[in-house]
Amino acid sequence: MVANEGGPDILLHANVLRNFGQGSVADGAEIEVVVQETDRGVQAFEIVSIEPPVLASDGQLDDINQGEIDSADLQFQPARVKWFDKAKGFGFANVFGDSEDIFVHVEVLRRSGFADLQPGEAICMKIVDGKRGRMAAVVSAWDSVVS
Repeated sequence: MVANEGGPDILLHANVLRNFGQGSVADGAEIEVVVQETDRGVQAFEIVSIEPPVLASDGQLDDINQGEIDSADLQFQPARVKWFDKAKGFGFANVFGDSEDIFVHVEVLRRSGFADLQPGEAICMKIVDGKRGRMAAVVSAWDSVVS
């Protein structure tokens, strides 16, 4: 990580990210952290917030018309990642108690502040009906929704 005001790089250890409830973070996301000086340099001690990067619409999500979706009207649903392949750009998750697969596109992850998902990872999703079935419109860390 690089501080807004410049200076040395800030080490963000995977455990600090996991303590915040995420396993990854999208490139360009704004991360507010509490740092500490160590004999090895500046390290993130705690994550305060993560804001997803601002991305231009590139048509990759033609299956859902983002302009017609008000995600504030949708409820987060608890889910578990079935599988996700970053190279393919998609994966699937299941809402707890339901075996129906919910499509998760990599662009939705980026817009939600994630870079990747791991099988079995607990997440929360806002789900919409797309042209080819149900799909995630927003993904959130489990801990940030369930408190």
